[in-house]
Amino acid sequence: MTSKPYTKNATPYKEAYVWVWLPGATEPIVAGKLEADNDKLVFNYGKSYLNRKSAICLYAPELPLKAGVLPLFDGLSMPSCIRDAAPDAWGRRVIINKKLGLKGANTDTTNLSELTYLFESGSDRIGALDFQESPTEYVARAANNVSMAELIESAHRVEQGVPLTPELDQALFHGSSIGGARPKALIEENGIKYIAKFSASSDIYSVVKAEFIAMRLAAMVGLNVAPVKMIRAANKDVLLIQRFDRERNINGWTRKTMVSALTLFGLDDMMARYASYETLAEIIRHRFTNPTETLRELFSRLIFNILCGNTDDHARNHAAFWDGKTLSLTPAYDICPQGRAGNEASQAMRISGSNNLSQIKTCIATAHNFLLSIDEARGIFEHQKFIVEQHWDAACEEAELSEVDRNLFWGRQFLNPFSVETD
Repeated sequence: MTSKPYTKNATPYKEAYVWVWLPGATEPIVAGKLEADNDKLVFNYGKSYLNRKSAICLYAPELPLKAGVLPLFDGLSMPSCIRDAAPDAWGRRVIINKKLGLKGANTDTTNLSELTYLFESGSDRIGALDFQESPTEYVARAANNVSMAELIESAHRVEQGVPLTPELDQALFHGSSIGGARPKALIEENGIKYIAKFSASSDIYSVVKAEFIAMRLAAMVGLNVAPVKMIRAANKDVLLIQRFDRERNINGWTRKTMVSALTLFGLDDMMARYASYETLAEIIRHRFTNPTETLRELFSRLIFNILCGNTDDHARNHAAFWDGKTLSLTPAYDICPQGRAGNEASQAMRISGSNNLSQIKTCIATAHNFLLSIDEARGIFEHQKFIVEQHWDAACEEAELSEVDRNLFWGRQFLNPFSVETD
């Protein structure tokens, strides 16, 4: 496998060959082709891939291992499991900056095609897919190693809509393929891969420290979460989240196939308002490994989201590993308390029916959907509340959180009185 830096390609993209890392593999193989069909993108597997004994479908039931162009689910403009590998808001801003320079500051992201976003983003994307112009030669779009200070400067310039220099362009390119809306990049340190999140110029409080504290407390209450740590670079706070879609073996890095909850629902971003924990629980009961344990974990994550004020729990912030046959919940990520002006708040996903109010009593009322009794649900809440109260000061000290921000978070985002009502 070879690597090359990013280079602009003015030719409109019409197709992309989809390459995949099979389970345990350190090198990718071509799986098939994604091709423009009017205003949609459709996929078909390659004959060589279908003939391979070790081949897995990219995701069932959406892309079964069948020959020919595979029909899209109703309402989708491209296969959702492939869309999961595309950049989201932040990565698209980076690409717009590259392609359009100053014009990118206020440019609608739909001005560039989905194939453009797939090709103009880095190859080290979330999950196990990448996209190439060739079906026979894989050439990774890679960036040179750069300092954290350069990454922070790059992120700031993109926020301002200022064109990047070639050096800073390279600095941020590597992280353009990952999801989310906030400034971030990919780094590797001491043989561990991380997603680095930076503060944004528009932040009115320490968002990265809030996420660090929430993730640390989530681990303390017993949730399966991605490990995190805080560092300082260029006089800025940086949150490092250890990647769980990468594992190193004696031959190199392997990649784990992942699908978002949005893909599990068969929805796209425009239909995300229909996503719900109730539906996700039903999918888990029928399709996941260890459904009973997984349902308890998902319910516990919902409880903690409410306890810490994370209302950004949309369907792209939940994901599952896919091994070709079964699904399993990934570690939790993006647990980030959101700004809160008053008491009443709503979760991004519905909790039960059309109800998405950020209240513990909303969760307890739907405990049966997670195969939990009312007493078990209350016990999970009481345990988490106790741990948060006991370890709040220690988590804040670890983050070196100011007294002003502590007072801002406590009782507003964390353990908001409206949220913790149970009756």
